[in-house]
Amino acid sequence: MKFQVNKDVLSEAVSFAVRLLPQRTTLPILGGILIEADANALRLSVFDYEVSAQAEIVAKVEESGRVLVSGRLLSEIASKLPNAPVEFATDGSKVTVSCGSTKFSLLTMPVDEYPTLPEIPLLSGTISGEAFANAVGQIAVAASKDDVTPVLTGVQIEASEKTLSFVATDRYRVALCEAAWNGSKDADGSVALVPARTLQEVAKTFGNQGDIQISIAKSDDREMIAFKANNRSVTSLLLKGNFPPVKSLFPAEIENYAVVATQDLIDSTRRVSLVLEREAPLRYSFDDGKVSMEATGNETAQASENISAELEGKEIVVSLKPQFLIDGLAGVHSEFVKIAFTNNENPNKPGPVLISSHGSKEKTAADSYRYLLQPNLLVR
Repeated sequence: MKFQVNKDVLSEAVSFAVRLLPQRTTLPILGGILIEADANALRLSVFDYEVSAQAEIVAKVEESGRVLVSGRLLSEIASKLPNAPVEFATDGSKVTVSCGSTKFSLLTMPVDEYPTLPEIPLLSGTISGEAFANAVGQIAVAASKDDVTPVLTGVQIEASEKTLSFVATDRYRVALCEAAWNGSKDADGSVALVPARTLQEVAKTFGNQGDIQISIAKSDDREMIAFKANNRSVTSLLLKGNFPPVKSLFPAEIENYAVVATQDLIDSTRRVSLVLEREAPLRYSFDDGKVSMEATGNETAQASENISAELEGKEIVVSLKPQFLIDGLAGVHSEFVKIAFTNNENPNKPGPVLISSHGSKEKTAADSYRYLLQPNLLVR
């Protein structure tokens, strides 16, 4: 195998593929990147039996071939090469990587032992990269980071012909968003539970790639989802298990709510929470014309602040984790945010707080994003 390729194009493609690999793997060969050169095209692929990624780039191929080398090492090398064409050539059990006066020799892995990449299923529909990236950015933060309950580390995607619904929860909050897409009739009713980490990497890479093709396959032998944009693709096995029916937690209407400037609430929360110990909640008092924040960290530091707010309904006090609130507010893409207070049958336990976009103080924005946050019990 022998070829020449642009340094920046190579580095970007290798970085994209390697980002999908797990940090640790039990089989060293699964940490490899498969390089296939043929007819002026170069395919770079990774696969660990759960997630695969493939990028195809243009190269000047002199001799076709296939080779497997360490993915992370090649990514590090490609990112630090000088600004010059990169030449690859096999030499027995090694690959020589030359760029200007820089030269590396990499030991190859047995390519015949590398697993065959999964085929992309039939197309389920297409969505704009921007809409997909926005939805994932709003939702994925609410997915659990704890692998003890794997089903909660995923984002559940539900498809209809015209809409993709994204929902995530870690038991303390629920994030929900809908995005328009062009789905097939066969895709109507499809449900896929996708690892949040994989979705975030796809959104980061494909967000500016135009339309994204999405394929959802749920057969007896394999349940997977595939994403494709331009000359790049990602596949992922779906998480197994029953996702909790959290969409039913969102109330249809709420009479008691406040409208606050989104960025003001974020900035104030960050300031006041500086005195809090980790995971400690912050007290929010919603009164007519303002919301007051109070934080008591310890004997040496306290903080408080007021900002303007328009209140509809009765005055209320809630105790919220600052970072969880900020996460929810970060998904609001409007100048004002609506903080709504739900009722709870248990008078000793506060109902969840519902966060949604609000275009102005008088008009609700047409944004499907909603974020439900469970308050802490108030310390009297």
